[in-house]
Amino acid sequence: MSIERVNIRLTPEGQLAVLSKSEVAKLLDTSQSGLYRLYRKCSLAVLNSGIAMDNAKELLSQYESFDLRLLQVERGLRLELVNAPGVAFVEGKIIRGIKELLFAVLRDIIYVSNEVDMPDDADSDEVTNAVFQILRNAGALRTMRPPNLVVCWGGHSISLEEYDYSKEVGYQMGLRGLDICTGCGSGAMKGPMKGAAIGHAKQRIDDGRYLGISEPGIIAAEPPNPIINELVIMPDIEKRLEAFVRVAHGIVVFPGGVGTAEEILYLIGILMNPENQNLPFPLIFTGPASAAPYFERIDRFIGATLGREAQKMYHIIIDDPTAVASEMLVGMRRVRKFRKAKDDAYYFNWLMNIEPEFQRPFRPDHVSMGQLNLSRDQAPYLLAANLRRAFSGIVAGNVKEDGIRAVEESGVFELHGDAGIMGLMDELLESFVVQQRMKLPGGQYTPCYRIVDNVPVADVGTH
Repeated sequence: MSIERVNIRLTPEGQLAVLSKSEVAKLLDTSQSGLYRLYRKCSLAVLNSGIAMDNAKELLSQYESFDLRLLQVERGLRLELVNAPGVAFVEGKIIRGIKELLFAVLRDIIYVSNEVDMPDDADSDEVTNAVFQILRNAGALRTMRPPNLVVCWGGHSISLEEYDYSKEVGYQMGLRGLDICTGCGSGAMKGPMKGAAIGHAKQRIDDGRYLGISEPGIIAAEPPNPIINELVIMPDIEKRLEAFVRVAHGIVVFPGGVGTAEEILYLIGILMNPENQNLPFPLIFTGPASAAPYFERIDRFIGATLGREAQKMYHIIIDDPTAVASEMLVGMRRVRKFRKAKDDAYYFNWLMNIEPEFQRPFRPDHVSMGQLNLSRDQAPYLLAANLRRAFSGIVAGNVKEDGIRAVEESGVFELHGDAGIMGLMDELLESFVVQQRMKLPGGQYTPCYRIVDNVPVADVGTH
């Protein structure tokens, strides 16, 4: 079946009406170090908003002839799309929401290129300031709102029952005036937004927020869903995760796969830091009755690897959307009271301490994955950081273009560690495979990893 292609010129609305010659040159630089490949990939993902696909390599190969050009004309900037996906257009005109997201891509890539240049070992405050500045430049920090932003995490590959449940939770939160932020993809990232949009409509809330936070490595694998009305693209997964927890006033976790496990371990590792012990941060795991075994397995994995203290960081609510929304609303009031007493901003959680181990970019390849320290011979928060990296690498091997290529060229990633931990991880990952949570249904899943246990701690490097 042929795919419709469209050629069109677009004029930006609101911001970035003009670019300097050097900025245009950067964006259209097709060299290995240039921005063109990054800009093209993110733009193509946005133009495919709403499609059911989770393979960045496949998406890019479908549109090899797609191109974009930036034109400096007498009245300002024009963006020319060549052989663009037809799904982004209706009666020859680009869908307005997609057009807005397309220029959000341009805004964030230009800003990061111009303003965010730091080494991997930058100090913690410098990284946090960069996250703040990217969000501020995108207009994502709203100063006149009380705490009401709920970040929702969960898988893109979930059952219809789980999707409908996430939508009902979103509806109940929308009725209570809560806004939604997700990773901007499909499944449990789309459901809460869709439900909240209906709740907001019933309450005549016309400025409801549906904020999507992505990063270049994942956006082509998880194109933005159609509900998104704000999009921010962070430079890497670590800054994306920090952005989530800095803007969130509470987090709801729905069933998911390795990406969701990565997010959970990231947040729990941070909350286990003694400096964050008194920080109110409502965290709820929830799903329909059929998802109870899923959360039992997640809870068991957390308890067995990180201990009972880690299990105290969250509350599991099964099959009760109203209870989830009500508890989150109560949590928002605690957050507001705490921030007010501490003179901390409502719009950005400055008081949360995030250690460098959770901020340094991890680039999964066969060496870095093999050297992860997955042993108990370290502080629990460090184990959480390394487990997070392991799951991040599996996400890359499953859906990200570079990760897929690495596995195709050099074989699967190997993970080494204590037998007990590796056994728990193997059990958890196998459950994701059986439940079709690794990728969208449609074919047999081929693992991009191999679990290796009984490796002496001395032979396992740290990263």
